[in-house]
Amino acid sequence: MPLLDRVQKDMVEAMKAKDELRLSVTRGVKTALMKYKADNMKEADEPAEQQILNLLLKQRREAADMFRKGGREEMAAKEDAEAKMLEGYMPSLASDADMDTAIGEAMAETGITSLKQMGQVVSAAKGKLAGKRVDGKALSDRVRARLS
Repeated sequence: MPLLDRVQKDMVEAMKAKDELRLSVTRGVKTALMKYKADNMKEADEPAEQQILNLLLKQRREAADMFRKGGREEMAAKEDAEAKMLEGYMPSLASDADMDTAIGEAMAETGITSLKQMGQVVSAAKGKLAGKRVDGKALSDRVRARLS
């Protein structure tokens, strides 16, 4: 089922259940997907959907951090709850073992052992982890540790 259809179905269920938080999250996702469609004159494909969801998730996490710094814990908790719901629409997060395996394979394929060429290893490892959600910073930190 396409993400937009799934979000629309969840939005209707949230309205019926009077679940304001879920309704807010599904409306935000639908809005972002519709904006993409209007801007690009085509439906979002799966990589574009994941990119949109990653952006929304990042916004929620940054907002939660800012609210915590400002002493607004109740607002930070709301942002965390929204982030948790957004994660439900995303593929599972790549485990540490998955990342280590992908990095090892990428290093073997590229033959790179220099820290100066770290970007090529990161790109190859991301290719190996296709279909899973990858935290780019965690992946680059692991590659840096392996190459140094």
